[in-house]
Amino acid sequence: MTNLFLFTFVLYIKNMKSKRTLVLGASTKTDRYAYKAITMLVEKGHPVLAIGQRAGEVAGIKIHTKAIPVKSVDTITLYLNPMRQRDYYNYIIEAQPKRVIFNPGTENPEFYQLLELNNIKAEVACTLVLLSTNQY
Repeated sequence: MTNLFLFTFVLYIKNMKSKRTLVLGASTKTDRYAYKAITMLVEKGHPVLAIGQRAGEVAGIKIHTKAIPVKSVDTITLYLNPMRQRDYYNYIIEAQPKRVIFNPGTENPEFYQLLELNNIKAEVACTLVLLSTNQY
């Protein structure tokens, strides 16, 4: 009985820490930070969804080329420049994530304001650094 309890508790804690994440701007190119982010998110046990310009697969995660229905997403991490983000403003707001991470090169003060008006945290950070330092 004790081992079963411990096993169940460990699974519960592991699931508490995992954050369902949507990567916007996903790529199959291994030198891209979006590729590295998907790989690291999977390695760290986070459920991942991905949308990019081209279909493909990274670390077993299918890259969709169109917006997909999302529910219960904790984090959306952006790898799109501010101009390309505009196409996703409504999509992201309707998804109601807890936060949106603006990785280097994606900073967008206009979008920060829209997110905050909708009670979504805008976080200017690097997903890879957050994951590497256990601050994700």
